[in-house]
Amino acid sequence: MINNIIAKTFIDMADMLETGSIKSRNTIALTGLGSELGEEVVIKAAQIATQNGLKIVYIGTQKCEYFECIYANCDADAHEVMDNLINDGKIQGAVTMHYPFPIGMATVGRIEAPATGLPFYIASTTGTTSSNRVEAMVKNAINGLAVAKICGNKNPSLGILNLDGAKQCEGILRALNSAGYEINFAVSKRADKGSILRGNDLLQGSADVLVCDSLTGNILMKTLSAYATGGNVEAVGWGYGPAVGEGAKLSILIVSRASGTAVIANALQYAYELAGGDFEKTIAGEYKKAKAAGLDEALKTLKEKSANPNEQVVKPPKEVVTAEIMGIDVMDIEEAVQSLWKFNIYAESGMGCTGPILMVSEANLVKAKEILVKNSYIQN
Repeated sequence: MINNIIAKTFIDMADMLETGSIKSRNTIALTGLGSELGEEVVIKAAQIATQNGLKIVYIGTQKCEYFECIYANCDADAHEVMDNLINDGKIQGAVTMHYPFPIGMATVGRIEAPATGLPFYIASTTGTTSSNRVEAMVKNAINGLAVAKICGNKNPSLGILNLDGAKQCEGILRALNSAGYEINFAVSKRADKGSILRGNDLLQGSADVLVCDSLTGNILMKTLSAYATGGNVEAVGWGYGPAVGEGAKLSILIVSRASGTAVIANALQYAYELAGGDFEKTIAGEYKKAKAAGLDEALKTLKEKSANPNEQVVKPPKEVVTAEIMGIDVMDIEEAVQSLWKFNIYAESGMGCTGPILMVSEANLVKAKEILVKNSYIQN
């Protein structure tokens, strides 16, 4: 152990004398096959990364004198080479295309906010952490926070994109926060504030970590990275990011077949940051803290709730409803209506400018809110 430390110290000193800075000896693999823009674009990205001090192993059909190249003429062969390098401990991260991840793993992308040019994370952008949408978003939040912390942001802010399941996701995350899993919730720049973020917040980068489902995140990454090129080339950002989930090991990052040189070079830098940041330990630590705050119990309740059909109750007599209750997730709105009918409170569902609303009479407003809070449809 002591000998290894001494050896690494001398290597770092040699790097400092040669380049003026100390660089980690971590090695990142890059596969070049499958790009719609040609393998030359990928090779150029590897050259840029090498110039920036990264140690690269390139897997593809082309050769370059600036880094090690291993021949492979198809995706299957390239991934076999990459997997062997991982298993042999010769690389500490990889950037590739088309890599299959099991359910439970999803990628955390990094992109620039158009309004500020500052980076933020989108969790997630490919793969899926769960077949249950809300459970997936909760896990995506934990994954996104873990990745931001690995890359140096010790207290990242977290916001949830305003889409189906957002309110349920927020409710679970706030419960975890209250129970000890600390989350720095972002605040929307819109007048109504809150941690449920709109399209305006997306453009302004109102949160360090933006939570959404994978399909939405994938579209956001493609749009934000390629809007300036008309969609032909993804020219902005760091790609779709590492596969993250409970038990995640070495970081394998995804780029698109339409990713340009700049994005691929950035993805290599992203992989390098993750390789040097205790990837496995940090992710395990985040899940340990979340579980200690009741993650498993919250997700179990969520599954039980979604598995049970709505209880059919008698609809009370119709009355004039002018009071609005906001903050109920669209997936829960009809269930929430029936929860009030059970107490003989007439209610109707509707859609306001900021999302679904539940309407009751002014006389029933206070009682209705108490029932909805008790049943976890809204926050107190």
